[in-house]
Amino acid sequence: MSTQCDALVIGSGIAALSYALHASRNGRKVVVVTKRDASEANTAYAQGGIASVLEPEDSFEAHIEDTLRAGAGLCRRSVVELVVREGPAAIQRLIDLGVEFDRAEGDASVEYDLTREGGHSFRRVYHAGDITGAEVMRGLLAALRGAENVEILEHHTAVDLLTVRKVEGLRTGRGHQTPAAENRCLGAYVLDDTTGQVHTFRAPVTVLATGGASKVYLYTSNPDIATGDGVAMAWRVGAEVANMEFIQFHPTCLFHPQAKSFLISEALRGEGGLLKRKDGTRFMETYHPLKELAPRDIVARAIDTELKRTGDEFVLLDMTHLDPAFLARRFPNIHETCLEFGVDMRTTPIPVVPAAHYVCGGVVTDEHGESTIPGLFAVGEVACTGLHGANRLASNSLLEGAVFGHRAATAAERYYAMTHPTATVPEWDPGSAVPSDELVVISQCWDEIRRFMWNYVGIVRSDRRLQRAQRRIATLEEEIREFYWHATVTRDLIELRNLCTVADLIVRCARQRRESRGLHYSIDYPTLEKNEPPRDTVLARRELV
Repeated sequence: MSTQCDALVIGSGIAALSYALHASRNGRKVVVVTKRDASEANTAYAQGGIASVLEPEDSFEAHIEDTLRAGAGLCRRSVVELVVREGPAAIQRLIDLGVEFDRAEGDASVEYDLTREGGHSFRRVYHAGDITGAEVMRGLLAALRGAENVEILEHHTAVDLLTVRKVEGLRTGRGHQTPAAENRCLGAYVLDDTTGQVHTFRAPVTVLATGGASKVYLYTSNPDIATGDGVAMAWRVGAEVANMEFIQFHPTCLFHPQAKSFLISEALRGEGGLLKRKDGTRFMETYHPLKELAPRDIVARAIDTELKRTGDEFVLLDMTHLDPAFLARRFPNIHETCLEFGVDMRTTPIPVVPAAHYVCGGVVTDEHGESTIPGLFAVGEVACTGLHGANRLASNSLLEGAVFGHRAATAAERYYAMTHPTATVPEWDPGSAVPSDELVVISQCWDEIRRFMWNYVGIVRSDRRLQRAQRRIATLEEEIREFYWHATVTRDLIELRNLCTVADLIVRCARQRRESRGLHYSIDYPTLEKNEPPRDTVLARRELV
């Protein structure tokens, strides 16, 4: 079955829904496809908030400089400036939709209760308790549910993107001959998870908003959906990808055998939380002048170093010196969840460990969110816009999604008036594929990838570990490729294929960077490259698969 729309949006987080809402208000027919329920997106798990300048003592210049400092020399200043300056308008759009950020109490001069997080020089983070992302999702989905020209297809998994080049190769069987200048994204093949059927979606504009890829690691704060689908699909059709070596490990996830991926927000440290060894002594003052409020990469490495030095399994985040009533009121979700696991943060320090959290690299885009393939946009965590550089400043991610979702929808308007490629898109051909009776292959490969990525390509890296990871990836890629072409596609198989591709891209980028910068730390190259200007690690492919 084939479906035609103006814009095909893959994903359902803040960037995806911001795009869909703006495009629909311009009269465009938008189809949003998402792997699980629409509310199941990385955005929904964001606890801290959205950073933007509000108070008179704060300034755009201060937010810009904080972002550039955290990015360790790799931010694109023009992008940082536009995102920061467009931040207040993005916040206002959310408020107009009914998103309810916490209001200030007892101070008539301040409207919202702003908090401060690591790397920020002022309180500028809007939040809704400690479930900011969930509140943002509620507001956006409520607005979109009532839009007549938006269709949200849940439990639909994108399989592969369609471009003029790829379609030509499918049709002729001889590979592509289309010049790059004439290439264009045409849509995507999408699996209906409930029926097992693969449908063809054609659109002059396709938007990747698939979120992150941190499920490539054994320990992560991300939900199961974060398998790097957008990056992998874009790479397969020839889009440029950059800076995949910069994986942000959140310093503090709850350490408990039954606590799966539960994040302990950086906002706790912003409100005065102290990091301590198991013996009760503090350690951050030996790593950075800002101590607990140092940038995330420094805090994560400090904890990792302490754990390796002491042999302990976790460190402690101590909030017990703060007002108990304030803690329960300010962090209700974290407080209640910790209680479920036997930890009362009001009286007991929280055991925490670092976990893979955010990918600062991704699909290369311009200042409007368009990739190097015409008609293919990437917004949110899947994209490499240049905002984050080598390390993301806390609470800049939701801001980026809101700003670029809106910017991309505005920029995409030019495609609707264009003459579109006339290439006939073939329907999905399963060939001789049959349902597999060896699904253990998927679980085995998945577990293997996540474990060696954690051990070899984690917070601290070396050339030897990266080489070992790359050898394992090459072997697994061949196994997965053989399985993929002989088995009927399922969501699990699609995610495994994408996960392996993302692992390969991370290792490729890491091996090219012969220095330690931001989130990438190598024991073989512990300093910055000498006599060399900062550079992005850009990957481009010529052959398509």
